[in-house]
Amino acid sequence: MITVRITKHYRTVPIDTARLRTLVKAVCERFEVREAVVSIGIVNDKEMAEFNMRFLRHEGTTDCISFDLSDDQEDAKLFDLIVNAELAAREAARRGHGADAELALYVTHGLLHNLGFDDGTPAQAGKMHRMEDEILHHLGYGLVYNTDARSG
Repeated sequence: MITVRITKHYRTVPIDTARLRTLVKAVCERFEVREAVVSIGIVNDKEMAEFNMRFLRHEGTTDCISFDLSDDQEDAKLFDLIVNAELAAREAARRGHGADAELALYVTHGLLHNLGFDDGTPAQAGKMHRMEDEILHHLGYGLVYNTDARSG
């Protein structure tokens, strides 16, 4: 069973929590995760900057921070994600799609990190972003990252 817990600290951006739950479950199923608890905290720039400094020692805000708190001895996964709705709204307006799609991108990105994807090199980032677009397009969000448009 996949359990998704969503806590909204930032309420200015409309968030379809049912659709986010569907997204999380679809990503888990795609990668054959049968048991998981995924907690998502939706925050603003100020809170994200505080988390970014506390956990990663990076200054400023960011889109997503993810934690895999799973026990290696257990089959069940325990993932925590923090996503920035305020940044999602700005980026969505700049890139011409909805804030819900941008936020879904951040959630997908965090989940993929927890499932073993990395974006440390251009090749790894390209693979990860193509997977994000494939997942999001399949779920009706469109090509949110849009790797081809960004690279061309």
